[in-house]
Amino acid sequence: MHDPHPPQPAAAGTAPLPATVLPVAEHAALRRALELAARGPADTPNPQVGCVLLAPDGTTLGEGHHRGAGTPHAEADALADAAARGHDPRGGTAVVTLEPCRHTGRTGPCARALREAGVARVVFALPDPGAAEGGGGAELAAAAGIDVAGGPAAVGEELSETALDLIGPWYARAARPAVHVILKTATTLDGRVAAADGTSRWITGPAAREHAHRVRAGVDAIVVGTGTVLADDPALTARPAGEPGIAPGSRAALPSGEPDAPRRPLRVAVGRRPVPATARIRGSDGRFLQVTTHDPALVIAQLAARGVRRVVLEGGPHLATAFLRAGAVDELHAYLAPVHLGAGAAAVGDLDVTTIGEALRWRTEHVERLGEDVLLIARTATGDPAAGHP
Repeated sequence: MHDPHPPQPAAAGTAPLPATVLPVAEHAALRRALELAARGPADTPNPQVGCVLLAPDGTTLGEGHHRGAGTPHAEADALADAAARGHDPRGGTAVVTLEPCRHTGRTGPCARALREAGVARVVFALPDPGAAEGGGGAELAAAAGIDVAGGPAAVGEELSETALDLIGPWYARAARPAVHVILKTATTLDGRVAAADGTSRWITGPAAREHAHRVRAGVDAIVVGTGTVLADDPALTARPAGEPGIAPGSRAALPSGEPDAPRRPLRVAVGRRPVPATARIRGSDGRFLQVTTHDPALVIAQLAARGVRRVVLEGGPHLATAFLRAGAVDELHAYLAPVHLGAGAAAVGDLDVTTIGEALRWRTEHVERLGEDVLLIARTATGDPAAGHP
């Protein structure tokens, strides 16, 4: 079980692989663990977690669940149940709804308890989404020679979704600090992202677009709304040198901590409208996800469950507005073109700001010219929001 400040998942920063099929006994045990988890109180600071211990032959050795703050975690409860039944868990498998913790709070780290009990394999439905100082129980277990399988890629989307449904609000709160969200906008001088007829290609020039591709290549996921998918049919590819005449070694600034080697980001559509089977965003590599909600917190929870840690949000004024209103944007990449439209879609909608003192303030980190355009990179301002703004 887990503290209110849980650790990060072991495999952070990677896009999901195709789901594997659990052995029948482990699949059944995970379903049972979810039933056990639901017995715990839902109104405590800790999540509901269940655990089933299996013998090497697939029979059940013990079961447990968390009963509230300060009580044994699900893994410890299952180990105690196994001992009470006279069963030895050595060489067995711990099947848990949430990644075992390595954090010491009111109780000891679950990952260490499983290791000391001689468990040979750990299976979990959801990675622990929280703060880095909490550690990573799966990583600790793997370092001790325990076979570890966790998250949607290991247990399948259905079981992970069921686990997330059970502890969604807690998971969303815990995941928020762990997922870094970059909001990208490409606008005219008068703040438009499209002309009155809906056309938007291209507001910015090749250099700005090349920089945006480099940012895409360095994050774990690219997120757009279903409205953008239906209107523009974007492929959301990451081509660091995707424009003719642009040198791969562009000096344009990237987000802090950006790796040199590009990754293949997960392509994410947010919204309830169906994404056509022929939409380019689906691709053919299995790295597509639709999140059927408009709640930024739940979007972040879904991404965290898949090990996503850096996100670029590109898709549409409605999505940008929702994330800004929710305070779910960490970094802003504003590409500004020397263009006026006078009419057309604005980059952001109503933020419920009625007076200048309520304005969302940003701290400028970097400004750079990209061809005829300008890039401004900013982060959320801290301290007095009116300071330095006469």
